[in-house]
Amino acid sequence: MQIRLLQKEELHLVQSIAHRTWPSTFANILSPEQIQYMLNWMYSLEMLESQLDKGHTFLLIEDEGKELGFAGFELNYSEGPKAKLHKIYLLPEAQGKGAGKALILEVADRAKKAGQKSLLLNVNKYNQNAIDFYLRMGFVEIYKEVIDIGNGYVMDDVVMELSL
Repeated sequence: MQIRLLQKEELHLVQSIAHRTWPSTFANILSPEQIQYMLNWMYSLEMLESQLDKGHTFLLIEDEGKELGFAGFELNYSEGPKAKLHKIYLLPEAQGKGAGKALILEVADRAKKAGQKSLLLNVNKYNQNAIDFYLRMGFVEIYKEVIDIGNGYVMDDVVMELSL
């Protein structure tokens, strides 16, 4: 497996992986309408390009030239030197094979080398598989929050933190 930095002209790969991952990841958590709303909002090329322009970093993990998943993060996100893992998704067939762990370790390493003291993330409070994964990776729950995202939808999340 290799992890590499994505360029602006490759952001369609992030969009493609999200569209292939979200329906199964969130099938038992969110309505199909909310999944489509969030994909259209969060994964439009315009939104992804805007995040890249604001300093977000997107990483792609591949195996033998086939994309497995991605991570998107931002340095100096919060008070103090804290990084934020905004997005991390793996194709369903790539899950459970070490790609997620490799992406988290790469993001944590890049953040630590940039002087960040911790790595934050939000995860849906009903996504127990992801929560368990993050706990195994050393994250701890720091608080819960509900974020209104419009159109009558909210993100009901657990915020977790990994000390670097």
